[in-house]
Parts: sequence; structure tokens; C-alpha cells
Amino acid sequence: QVQLVESGGGLVQAGGSLRLSCAASGLAFSSYSVGWFRQAPGKEREFVAAISWSGGATNYADSVKGRFAISRDNAKNMMYLQMNSLKPEDAAVYYCAATFRVPATRLSDPSKYTYWGQGTQVTVSS
Repeated sequence: QVQLVESGGGLVQAGGSLRLSCAASGLAFSSYSVGWFRQAPGKEREFVAAISWSGGATNYADSVKGRFAISRDNAKNMMYLQMNSLKPEDAAVYYCAATFRVPATRLSDPSKYTYWGQGTQVTVSS
């Protein structure tokens, strides 16, 4: 049974930082591209960042480029999202997702993902 479990969300002031983690189990993690999406109340789920199965390629939404960094540790079956210079508009539920060997250039499409976590809440106060 595949499980993706997010952690690290919370309340932070604007300009602050958070590091989200996603723990994967039940799949050959090193063969899966993984990504982060977010969904704010009343809005569509949107792409944030993704990383290829090898970690050699990344893809970011324009809104987070230069502020967020995605990484992975295949030995630990873990993925991370370092979020710096947080803004109130970054507040959302953040989800991690996994898909088998999809290239980084196609990872912004949520329909490409097979497995999803339950999400972790990020709140940014102004």
C-alpha cells in the first residue's frame, strides 16, 4: 500500500520560512518523480514544484521561483520543500504527489500523478 505523508506545516509570519517533508512508503521511491501542489480555500489546486526521480531536474511555478526549493533523499524515501520569504498568498494546504518516471517538464500537470498525500496546512500571517 502506497502512502505519502506530509509534515512540517504550521503558522508562520510573512517573510518567514518553513520546511515541508513528505515521507513515502510502499513504492520504489527512486523510480518516482514527485511534486508539491497547494490548494487555498475556494481555489483550484495549483502546482508548486516538482523533482524528477533521479533528482536531476526540477520544475517550479513562477510564483515560487527563487523562494522555494524542492529536494529529495532517495535513500530515506523522503522529499522536502524549503519555503523561504513566505507571503500571505502562499497560505494553503500543501500536498505531495508521486508519479512513475514522468519527466520534470510534464510534472506541473496534476493529472500526471498517481499517488497523493493527505496534505499539511500552511498559514502565513501578515
